[in-house]
Amino acid sequence: MSDSGLNKSQLVDEIYAKVDGITKKQAGEMLDTLLDTVIASVADGRDVALSGFGKFTRVERAARTARNPQTGAMISLPAAKAPGFRAGKAFKVAVNR
Repeated sequence: MSDSGLNKSQLVDEIYAKVDGITKKQAGEMLDTLLDTVIASVADGRDVALSGFGKFTRVERAARTARNPQTGAMISLPAAKAPGFRAGKAFKVAVNR
């Protein structure tokens, strides 16, 4: 693993190397299914909690007024929904080692 991060194809390679009896294509399909399920669930307003890893949620942002940094003009931002993530305790401990 490099210091610059891990992209999707590298993550598929990691799954393929660690799970016996699957092809690289199946590893990719497993990852795609997981991500699609998390995205669809959060988009529907359902939280996804993975014990020890974290919790994916949908965050509701209220409408607000902001300032355009280039012009200084005030602009109105509409209410929006955004994805949120809160790391679990085991994840936080692993990162802080």
